[in-house]
This record gives sequence, C-alpha cells and structure tokens, in this order.
Amino acid sequence: MKKVLTLAIIEQNGRLLLGLKKRGFGTDKWNGFGGKVTPGETIEEANRRECREECGLEIQGASKVGVCEFEFRGNPEIMEVHIFRVHEWSGMPLESEEMRPRWFGIEEIPFAEMWPDDAHWLPPLLAGKTFTGKFLYDENGTEIIEYEIAETDVLP
Repeated sequence: MKKVLTLAIIEQNGRLLLGLKKRGFGTDKWNGFGGKVTPGETIEEANRRECREECGLEIQGASKVGVCEFEFRGNPEIMEVHIFRVHEWSGMPLESEEMRPRWFGIEEIPFAEMWPDDAHWLPPLLAGKTFTGKFLYDENGTEIIEYEIAETDVLP
C-alpha cells in the first residue's frame, strides 16, 4: 500500500527555508514543506497547496528533482515522496499551525534535528542532481536500517 506525498525544498541565495514541525508526524524536526496528495489533485497541485498552507508561500516555479520511498519496519504502508526544488514564489514565509519557517545557510543546515535520510538526499539536490531513493527505518522512525539512493535522468 502506497501513500503519495510531496516535499518542497525552497532555496534562495545559498539559503534553505525549512519548517520546524509543530504537530503530527515528524514533530520537532526541521523539514521541507509538504504532505499528502488528495484525491483528484495532481502531485504538483498538492505541492503548491501544501506550501501555501504550511508557510504561506505561493509557488510559481518548481522542479521535481527526486522521488523517495520510505518504509517503517512493521508498517505495511510505503510513503512515496515526490521532492521539489522551489526556485520561484511570491509572498513572505509565515508561521502556520503546523510549521514554523526559518531560513538556514547551506552550511548551517540542522541535519541533527532533521530526519536521518535528509543527509543522504539533500546534498544531491543541492548539487543540482535528480535522484531516486529507498529508505527502511526501524519501528520508531529513529534509525535507518538500510537505504539506497541513485542519480537518474528519469523520475517516476
């Protein structure tokens, strides 16, 4: 069983806009902005909606750069996350009920306070690569048991 989600990485002038998750899945972790694709919605539409809801930005230009699958031992659901690099938007980042946005310099990315997989796929994203990945976490979602990541020219 697959659940399709989006994740937007917003970049400007050598900085990333990340959000501190305030509730729900991933609470207290820094992350990009995203979430579930709802029925009748395209992945791109979901990406724009989630950014608007979570940080107040209206995406006007984004490129899909990765697709990663995440599995948690003991849970049959696979999360298929479509990762976008956002390069054009309007508005100012605003705190929402779910996320508190903050800009980080590329050298200040808080990997220790993010999902462990981010350290594997974020560097290729920042290097302008497209990629696919698979990550298997332990039951608690704290440790990666195994993973693979590969550069690709064709994304699913």
